[in-house]
Amino acid sequence: MASVVVIDASPLIEQALVGDLHWLPELFGQVYLPESVKQEVLPGKDAPGEPAIAHAIAEDWVMVWPHPISAELDIDLDAGETECINIGLTDPDQVLLIMDERAGRAVAQEKGLKVAGTAAILGLAKKQGLIPSARAIFEVLHGSDFRISAAVINQVLVSVNES
Repeated sequence: MASVVVIDASPLIEQALVGDLHWLPELFGQVYLPESVKQEVLPGKDAPGEPAIAHAIAEDWVMVWPHPISAELDIDLDAGETECINIGLTDPDQVLLIMDERAGRAVAQEKGLKVAGTAAILGLAKKQGLIPSARAIFEVLHGSDFRISAAVINQVLVSVNES
């Protein structure tokens, strides 16, 4: 298991939308986000999930990465994805990135980093008894602007015996 978990904006927002950011420390202990991700998710406009994210940061369920981030990778991704990957590159064997965007995941995996997305996190939460139904959470996410492929959802549902 990774000793450092770093989360990007989309999975953080998705977890907030379903009201369960408390899963993150229950699953992983400390979870970090780069300052650029914090700036992306807390614009001060009361966007969906914003109050839950602000609360998670205030309660230290999620913390801003406390160290300078070296520019190991300079690629055309958004700032949050790039910084998450750069944090991961500091110690690839010890870092798990929680990231959903295809391009960012592809770059991270190409660099040898461990990556999990929202769907995998929901499956893990179900397996650890933190949620009664992964299917119900996927339905909530399906009603929002976020999209997870049907194949990925089905794979998770099969793995948690909800197919």
